[in-house]
Amino acid sequence: MKAIQLEQPNSFRTLDIPEPAAPSPGEALVKVHRIGICGTDYGGFLGKMPFYSYPRIPGHELGVEVLAVGAGVANVRPGDHCSVEPYLNCQRCYSCRRGINNCCENHQTLGVMCDGGMCERLLLPARKLHASRHLSFEQLALVETLAIGCHAVDRAGIKAGHHVLVIGAGPIGLSVIEFIKVAGATGIVVDISEARLTFCREKMGVRHTILARGDGSELTALAAITQGQLADVVIDATGSNKSMSAALAYCAFGGRLVYVGITQQELAFLHAPVMHRRELSILASRNALSGDFARIIRLIEDGAIDTAPWITHRTPFDAMIAEFPTWLRPETGVIKAMVSLD
Repeated sequence: MKAIQLEQPNSFRTLDIPEPAAPSPGEALVKVHRIGICGTDYGGFLGKMPFYSYPRIPGHELGVEVLAVGAGVANVRPGDHCSVEPYLNCQRCYSCRRGINNCCENHQTLGVMCDGGMCERLLLPARKLHASRHLSFEQLALVETLAIGCHAVDRAGIKAGHHVLVIGAGPIGLSVIEFIKVAGATGIVVDISEARLTFCREKMGVRHTILARGDGSELTALAAITQGQLADVVIDATGSNKSMSAALAYCAFGGRLVYVGITQQELAFLHAPVMHRRELSILASRNALSGDFARIIRLIEDGAIDTAPWITHRTPFDAMIAEFPTWLRPETGVIKAMVSLD
């Protein structure tokens, strides 16, 4: 069975791996049809992802078809088309017992800490499969990216009427924007790329965008949009320690700052007195919950989320290694690249 492995940073290879065994109780054997490429994959390729280990078969944004199920599986059956919840949790630790399996103390994400879906077939816990009779495999592979934004917005407690500043208009920032719209809040996006801001306005329906110049004009622009109140919620999706360190300045009194991007660098709060003066709350957001996947599938099926603008690049499995480095270049305009095994 063919697979693609990231041996070490900047080095992919193709290889043959054994076929999966027949599914044990609670497991499902799936055929992989689509693999979405995300920031974690880019970070792993560049050696900048803190949770990544090598060598690794990547792939955690998956659209799959169920081929067979083990004893006791009732949530899916052969032939079902599914999105994969790639967060493998132990179900025993303190976090899991409290229902926050997204930050299981023994957590492993497919394609990051353990081998993922950049292969033809895969054995998975059936409880991690979320079926839809209506979505395409590409849409199902997109659900995990959307789930990251869904969970971050839930963590932030965003409500209708809030002004929400999203720092960073990459795929994770865009997934946050989707759920700001679902919540009925006003989204404001700041990014260093005018092309990405144009995408937000023209494809995502974002009315307010701010080009980051690094000269203080961002704060002035935000104040003008919010009548001087600044942002009720700031969500930093950059993964840049510089951006994350400076983000407090954009928060309104009583506001919340949510970090959904990840950095390996130290954070130093550049405006620390602001945190106390404005009584700010600082939160981290990691992964997503099982219920987020089912909710997102319903929202796409109902037309509340339009997935059409998301997928900008497509490539067959056999061309992925050659194509992958090009997606790192901003001028390619990649939002979401999708790898096909059909």
